[in-house]
Order: sequence, then C-alpha cells, then structure tokens
Amino acid sequence: MDTAQELAFMKQLSRLILFAVIFTASVFSVKAQTQSNTPPVLPDFSALIKTGKISLEFISGFRDVKFIGVQRSLDSVLNFSTIGLVSNPNDFRNSYNDVKPLPGSNYYRLFIQFNNGRYLYSKIVLAVPDSTIDATKKLQLSDVKEAIAAAKEAGINTGTNPTTAKEKVVKEEKIVWHPSNYIYTTADGNVNIKLPDAPEKKYSVKFFEPDGSFLFEIPQIKEPFLILEKAIFLHAGWFNFEIYQEGKAYEKWNLYIPLTYRN
Repeated sequence: MDTAQELAFMKQLSRLILFAVIFTASVFSVKAQTQSNTPPVLPDFSALIKTGKISLEFISGFRDVKFIGVQRSLDSVLNFSTIGLVSNPNDFRNSYNDVKPLPGSNYYRLFIQFNNGRYLYSKIVLAVPDSTIDATKKLQLSDVKEAIAAAKEAGINTGTNPTTAKEKVVKEEKIVWHPSNYIYTTADGNVNIKLPDAPEKKYSVKFFEPDGSFLFEIPQIKEPFLILEKAIFLHAGWFNFEIYQEGKAYEKWNLYIPLTYRN
C-alpha cells in the first residue's frame, strides 16, 4: 500500500470513528431523555406539583386489576381518603391528576384492588414541585399593574396606606404594592409560602377574599417552604392573607393570582 492509499484509508477510518462516536452519543442521549421522562414502576410513583394540579404518574406491571384508588392525606400517616380512581387500571403507563389539592403538604398512596380479591398499597409519596417549571421568580409590580388598576376601579385597596374618599379626590393614590417576602405568587401561577424558621416556631396562615370573606386556613406551617397550587383558590384575582407566629399577628398583606401564567 503506497502513501496515497494509506492517507485515503486513514481518512476513511477517521470518518468511521467520528460517525461511531456521534452515533453512540446520540443513542445515550436519547436513552437518557427517555429514562428521565419515564415514571417510576409500582409500588413507587411520582407526584409532581404543576400549575393548578398535582400530577401522579406510574408504570404498572400488574394485570387483572379491578381498580386503582388514589388516596390523599396531609400528614403521611393517618387520615388517608380516596379522592378518585385511575381511569384505565390495566394500562402499562398510567396517570391521575388531582385538580383540587389541599392547602399544605399533599401525600398520596395508591390502593390496588385485583379481581381475585387481593389488594396492595403503593408507597406513600409527597408531592414535590415539577423541576421543568420555572417557579423561581416572584410576580412583581410590573406584572400586576393592570390588575392593580382594575382593583382600584372596583374599590379594592392593594396599598399599604388606605385613603378616604375625600383624600382620593384631592390626591391621586400611589401604587405601592410589592410582593411579600413570605407568601407570594410565582411565574407558574402557584403560591409559595417561605418561612425558614417554620420548624422551630408555630406559624399559621389564613386566606381571604378581597371583601374579607374567609377562604381557608393552614393551622400550622411545618416546613420552611410550601407550595399552594392555584387550583386551591378556585379563581384568579386578588387574595388577602394573614400570617400568625405563636398566635400573634406577623404579617397581613395580599397577593395576586393571574389568569394566565408563564413557564
């Protein structure tokens, strides 16, 4: 083999090696993506907090299943209650959406009933934020200016300095709204509660409609970070809240849940 033939052979070999490397990398990339998108296999499953719902997903190798009940609790130990049934319990890949999650930490388990009378429970899983949704940015004043203007027209105060009707005629009300450092809406439309010392101190939170109508209460915040799905609030708009620490008023403020949201 002469020098020219050797050079041609080496070029061809180099192309083949490069192709093999690219092909292998592509295969591993696709495999990794597939694995990351594949839910756990029963008795394990995933429970992800998404916008307005908590999504449960799992793969089942069980057959001859009569039904799969979805059970939910706030304490992970007691008070589990069935909130719904999986539509097609014998499917290989399955899911269930909890569109009315409870305020607080939502724990789930699956009750699997077979046609022969036998049954089993899945693991208990705590719903966690969906890592594919960017929920790190608070809604700021620029995000809710239009909502503040609409609230002002409707007579809803969103500022820290309520004024009388006489003062409104003389002086234009300033927009002073800002997000709370403790309870705020994020880009995914959900409400975050951030109280770093919650495990050591007893915090409770009450939520109200703008007219003062009581919505719901979380008697004790046990974790430093908690997400409330927007579905809990039933509609978009303004909401007032009150934070209490050891029974004493800690902060009274409001938040805005948009009708649309950003991912």
